[in-house]
Formats: sequence, structure tokens, C-alpha cells
Amino acid sequence: MNRPLIRPPEIPQAAPPRQVPAWAAAVAAAAAEGPTAGAADQPAVRAGDEPAVRAGQAAFAAGAALAALDPVAREPAPWAGVWRQRLALAASRGRDADEAAIRDAFYLRRPSDDPGPAGRRFVAWRALVGRPARLWPESFLTAAETLGVKADDAGELIEAAQEILAAGEPAPFAAARVAASAQQLRPDPQALGLWLADAVLAERLKWPFALPLLAAQLRATGAGRAKVGDNGWTAACCLAYARAAAAACRLAADLSRRAEKLLLVAPKLRAKQAAAIVAALLDDDALTASSGAGGMNDRNLRRLFDRLVSLEAARELTGRDAFRIYGL
Repeated sequence: MNRPLIRPPEIPQAAPPRQVPAWAAAVAAAAAEGPTAGAADQPAVRAGDEPAVRAGQAAFAAGAALAALDPVAREPAPWAGVWRQRLALAASRGRDADEAAIRDAFYLRRPSDDPGPAGRRFVAWRALVGRPARLWPESFLTAAETLGVKADDAGELIEAAQEILAAGEPAPFAAARVAASAQQLRPDPQALGLWLADAVLAERLKWPFALPLLAAQLRATGAGRAKVGDNGWTAACCLAYARAAAAACRLAADLSRRAEKLLLVAPKLRAKQAAAIVAALLDDDALTASSGAGGMNDRNLRRLFDRLVSLEAARELTGRDAFRIYGL
């Protein structure tokens, strides 16, 4: 009897080949052609509405999708900063807040204000993407402190992750083990284990910056219902990574087109600080008129943002007339 196969979401080919290679779609399609050797001997895992799939097939799909993502993750594209920040925002979602609520909590607060639980998650995920991947232990200490975890407990999680890294397992398997280990050592907050999993994945793949991948797709696919440490956990993580890699490629393709439009419009802007604002839009998830970006005051910055929106080179992200937030 033929077993159902994982079919990773298609990776778009519309972006310039330099950012999202044309072969990426072919690699993802190859994952759907047939099961890997030995897959029949692997335990099944059920994730959300997916049919039962074999762990070997899940691993094969993750490998194919991550291979497609790999050149994008290594590319020093002008929009790489906002791409990583948007992935951090997606990883921060939860039952208590969607992306719009997280943006409000983070961007509309005073610097000294507490952004709330969801906002603190966003701060923690921004710590993952804000520094080179090789510095993940230092970044993790910052993230752990943000989430209320003591330095000694964070150090124990780092040591466990480093031991798993040293074992040399394939990247998705190592990431799944790290998430499971962290969950057992420190069940709350769960984001810590998923943060470490993405850091370890980036270290194993030698990416320049880590990408928040696992959290959003574990939640979206329902794969997170697999119990940590059981036979389905590794397969659930692999399935989530397969979908996350494809979603990250789609986001990269979209942002590369938006960035191209912004860079074409940039020479038309008359404000002296326009170059700094364009750079900020390409580097961060969002900006507000009160952010002081480029050293501009509220009024002038709002006028520049509205000009960019009228030229379809930037977007107003809230749909409101007041307390507006702008981004690529």
C-alpha cells in the first residue's frame, strides 16, 4: 500500500534568482517524489490535519526545504534585516497576541515601558536575529533574562545545547533534541527551547544569522501537540522545519520585490535623511514617526513615511488614522 508523502509548500520562483534560486522549487518538488530508504521502518507522527507520515519522510522533506532556504539565509541581501525581524515577529505570536497586537505593544511604548508578555517574546526573538549566529550563547542570556529566567538556569540550558551540538547530528535532529532537552530542564517558558533549537540549527548549517523557524510552524500545523521526547517529536519538528523553510522563502521573495520598489523610489526623496530611513526600513520590521529614525522629528518623519506609502514603496501596517506604524 502506498503511504502518503509530505509535500512541502511550493517555494516561489518570482523573486530575482540571486535572492531565491530557481532550483529551490525543484529541490522542494523532489521531496515529494517518493519515500526515502528505510522510511517504512520509522514511526508515524500526526500533525494537525496532516495524514500520518513517516519520520524518514519528514526528515527528507525538512532536508529538501532547508537546502532551498540555505542560499537565501547566506545571501547578504539589502532586505535581510527586515526578513529576519518579520520571522521573529511570527515566532512571537501566541494565544495572547497576534502580530498586530505585538507591534502595538512593542513600537508604541516608551523605551522604559514593559511591552507585556507577547512584547517580551518579541524582544527575545529579536535577540536571536540581532547578532551573528556564532554568538548565540550571549544572545540567549539576553533572551532568557527578558523572559524572566535566571542566568544560572540559562547557563545550564546553554551547556546542554552545546553538548548536543558536539554530537554532530544532522541539523533538524539536533534542533529537535535541543528543544526537547530544554523543555525537560526548564518547561516554562516554552519559547526558550524553540529559541535554542533555531540557534543550534543555524550553527550546524553555518548560517551567518539564525532564523526563527520552528515556533511559528509548530503552532500553525498543530505539530506542537506531539509530546516532547516521544517517538513523534523529532518527526513533528522536521515537518515544522520543512514548512517553515518554505514559508521563509516565500517571505524572502515578497520582501525582495518590495525592497526593489523602495530602492527604485529612494533617489526621488528630497529629505536629507531619506537614505537613513530607507536603510532602517530595510533593516527592521517597522518604524513609527516618533522613533526619531534618521534624527528626524515626528512631523517630518510622518511626512516622509506618507510620501513612501503614496509611492507604494512602503506600507502603513495598522490601517489606523492615528498611532500609525510603517514598514516595508
